Amino acid sequence: MSNKEKVLHAIVVMIGAFMAILDTTIVDVALPKMIAPLHTDLYGIQWVVTAYMISSAVLLPLIEYIESRLGLKNMFVIGIGLFTGASYLCGTSHSLSEIIVFRTVQGAAEALIMVSAQAILFSIFENKGTAMGIFGLGASLAPAAGPTIGGWLTQHIGWEAIFFVNVPVGILNTFLSIFFLKNLKTGKHVESFNLISLLFVSVSTISLIVLLSNGQKWAWFSSNITLLFLYFAVVSFLLYLISDIYSKNKLIDLTIFSKRNFLMSFFAYFWILGFSMYAVFYALPLFFEKLKGIESFKTGLILLPFAISIAVFSAIGGALSDKKNPRIVLLISTVIYVLSLYFFLLRFDYYTPKLTAELQLIVVGVGLGLFFPPVTVIALSGLEERMLIVITILDYIRFIGGSFGTAIATNILNTRTDYHFDNITFMQSFNAFKIKEFLNSYFLLKPVREAILYKSIELQAFSEAFQDLFFWCIVFTLIGILFFAVDIRLKGKT
Repeated sequence: MSNKEKVLHAIVVMIGAFMAILDTTIVDVALPKMIAPLHTDLYGIQWVVTAYMISSAVLLPLIEYIESRLGLKNMFVIGIGLFTGASYLCGTSHSLSEIIVFRTVQGAAEALIMVSAQAILFSIFENKGTAMGIFGLGASLAPAAGPTIGGWLTQHIGWEAIFFVNVPVGILNTFLSIFFLKNLKTGKHVESFNLISLLFVSVSTISLIVLLSNGQKWAWFSSNITLLFLYFAVVSFLLYLISDIYSKNKLIDLTIFSKRNFLMSFFAYFWILGFSMYAVFYALPLFFEKLKGIESFKTGLILLPFAISIAVFSAIGGALSDKKNPRIVLLISTVIYVLSLYFFLLRFDYYTPKLTAELQLIVVGVGLGLFFPPVTVIALSGLEERMLIVITILDYIRFIGGSFGTAIATNILNTRTDYHFDNITFMQSFNAFKIKEFLNSYFLLKPVREAILYKSIELQAFSEAFQDLFFWCIVFTLIGILFFAVDIRLKGKT
């Protein structure tokens, strides 16, 4: 394949991947506006997000079987076609049940798009770091662009526009894929899949995602319904393991976990990407919108340099991972990420100027961008012929780890805000004391003074809760990198 054809393939698949990833964040901005038209409430509307995540995660174990029947090109084209059609139907929905069904189709299509896009890039580029760098170049821009695009569309056109915007792009991408993508296959033929194992892993996945999505509402483990879903998740997963281990017809080839490189990357993906980075992605828009009171569109503009930084250094990280030891690149990325969390994000508060935050987030983006290529290159090391299953499992753990990260971030922000609010007193807090002194110098009614004081304490408590969350992001990152440190030490001894 010529260089021109490689570039064309990369552009085509990245358009589809960008559209799919964008949809995961663009919808979040519009959720409050969708409540009244869809005749639901705040908890009901969350199923618009949950249904998407469930269907995408549940389909992932079948990807290898689907690819062996269709090939990468057809899988990508079908994914884009389904995603485009479902986007239009989501925009025309008049009830919660309708949009949940169409979001379920969208989620399944997203799984087809994301895995096939990465597999196509890995197939046409010999250097895996370069392939992942190119993928990260587009994939990292989409999450940050979501609030900007979603905020503008929702504010000026309506919530339906966040779905309709996919239609012309999807149609164009479908035709480009049909006419320009080559028929690529991974070479592995899968005769059938283990239906029993699929049922067990699906029940486990659905139970876990529903639990993590609704845990805050259900008061976590003080509620019987939480324990019930946890029981289903654990028992179903154990039954899946038994079914797949003792079956000749396996759903997922679990022997790849015997490969040390893949196992280390798996833990890094789960802890660093899922628990830590996804929590940061989730928290930053909340920090600017809920704490600092900046509207969604402007929040997106503030986060745009951060996204560009991730994209640029993802490409750089890909090139470095091909030329240097990817473990060194991963170590450098983690050090930059942890130090930027400690010296910058850990000091973010209500009074942090927007320009300061923008500049400091660019450094955070450097660490994030450098992370993705080396960890994927390490995972694929020695498993190039089983590329599709590696990508599938990493994508699956991205969903599960991300669900954990978002749920933990929500819980930390809520519980620590209450904790700090209860512990802040006027004598202990310099800011609150100065506000009280300032208000007493004006002739304000007592209820007005009390309301202003209450709000100032609430903002300070919320601000300190964000700092607690970023501290835990550091802890989760250190846990993830610990597995690589132990592995390096073991290799040194041998």
